[in-house]
Amino acid sequence: MLRPKIPTNPLPTGIVSPLVIEPTVIEQRPQQIPATPPVPVPTALAPAQSRPTVQLTPGALLTVIGGGTAVVLVVGTVLVSMLLAVAVTAASVAICALVIRSLMASNNHR
Repeated sequence: MLRPKIPTNPLPTGIVSPLVIEPTVIEQRPQQIPATPPVPVPTALAPAQSRPTVQLTPGALLTVIGGGTAVVLVVGTVLVSMLLAVAVTAASVAICALVIRSLMASNNHR
């Protein structure tokens, strides 16, 4: 149940060269094999870059830094305001609990 299943890759990966089968000549009965031009062997191409390099100009760099700073400030503001809302709610619930406890205690004394 918890054993990982490793997928199989049905297709070959990488550069695949064509398989060339040379015909064999049987000595008992000579055959005439038509002359065929030789099959050109594919040459290895230079490996392509996996990812293009990103070059930032000074203006683009300033834009990225400014955008990142703005995102950090907005997210920080939202998180601090949510924390403040939770703190205010907790304080008001605590005050309500004290008032209700006080009313219940004074009700029992009278």
